Amino acid sequence: MEGDIANMGQFIGAGLAGIGSGAAAIGVGTVAGNYLAGALRNPSAAASQTATLFIGMAFAEALGIFSFLVALLLMFAV
Repeated sequence: MEGDIANMGQFIGAGLAGIGSGAAAIGVGTVAGNYLAGALRNPSAAASQTATLFIGMAFAEALGIFSFLVALLLMFAV
């Protein structure tokens, strides 16, 4: 009985940590949408903002990868 409750806690924690993957997808969409909105307003400045776009996407994706790592650690290491 005690082991079942511990396993249940691991799976619930992993599921909650998995929410970060969805949040990362929302973050990447927000970064890309704001870049496109800015590029449509001022097309001549869009080329200089491409590096900022990729840096923002990388940071948002890194948060999703970290939450995935936490979910895996909760499921298999704890």
